[in-house]
Amino acid sequence: MRQIRHAVGEPHSEHVHFGATSQDVIDTAMILRIRACIDLLEERLSALVVAFADLGHRFGDRPLMARTRMQAAIPISVADRVTSWREPLVRHHERLQSVQGSILVIQFGGAVGTLEKFADKGAAIRAALARRLSLGDAPQWHSQRDRIAELANWLSLVTGGLGKFGQDIALMAQAGGELQRAGGGSSSAMAHKRNPIDAEMLVTLARYNAVQLSGMHHALIHEQERSGAAWTLEWLILPQMLMAAGASTCVADRLVRTIAAIGTT
Repeated sequence: MRQIRHAVGEPHSEHVHFGATSQDVIDTAMILRIRACIDLLEERLSALVVAFADLGHRFGDRPLMARTRMQAAIPISVADRVTSWREPLVRHHERLQSVQGSILVIQFGGAVGTLEKFADKGAAIRAALARRLSLGDAPQWHSQRDRIAELANWLSLVTGGLGKFGQDIALMAQAGGELQRAGGGSSSAMAHKRNPIDAEMLVTLARYNAVQLSGMHHALIHEQERSGAAWTLEWLILPQMLMAAGASTCVADRLVRTIAAIGTT
């Protein structure tokens, strides 16, 4: 802040950061970065929904053995299984509209959340700042972190849905005869093997985010008007969850493209 005030110079430097607190700046900056991540994830989810629809269109009529509790059950179609991969992504895309409305808002509350230095003009100043940043206007949420936890929950749902896809592909590769892939990982010891590395990665990323979600729920517990410990816990966890979701959507897109055939002819 000293550097910024020096750059602004007199007589306006005394108004830099006036009435705000460091959490206002850091939380709002985080929301601006989250907005870019959400836009990217939304685009990738839409592409995956289309890719699964195309997979169903190409192979959906083929028969496939259903398995319940890891045992052969009764015949189904490929379309039935592809639907179980696609439909959760459609719902996650729909849920995102609600998540965006909740998370993409300004954080501006001042020292204890009351904007006390602005007297009766605090709400108007906050609304003007929100418009300037193209964010929604909302009362301060310094110690009310349900918005962040809701985003974390959505990220875990996305990776979990794609993890189910990965788990199914790995099991179908194990069974043999149900799946033909154009790619895969080679084995250093067994040249005949084609390891389902991308499928395994989706499972790992899903389980990773499921574990991190617990930490984000711990970070809901803020003391009084602001916490240092719970707040900084978010810094350790949320970026990693966003990166895991980003990686998962990339890997899933690659994996779908390697499926050369599915089901039996």
